[in-house]
Amino acid sequence: MKTGYNLAARKRPVNLTLNEDLVLQARGITDNLSGVVESLLADFVKHERQQRLDKAKALEATVATWNDFNAKVGSFADEYSTL
Repeated sequence: MKTGYNLAARKRPVNLTLNEDLVLQARGITDNLSGVVESLLADFVKHERQQRLDKAKALEATVATWNDFNAKVGSFADEYSTL
């Protein structure tokens, strides 16, 4: 399965500020809190990247549509331009 990040990359400690009660509940569910957070973070990054890619594609399509319209009809301001 493709993960979108290097699974062999070195692990490094980071500081997170999390709700104490939530951490206690999570530790009661899993012994590997770091693994769970890493998995959730990977899903978040993948989702955000996909959303940004989708938005960029939509913007490119909008620009292409506008450019096609402008090539066929011209600009609305052409009749007022002094250039």
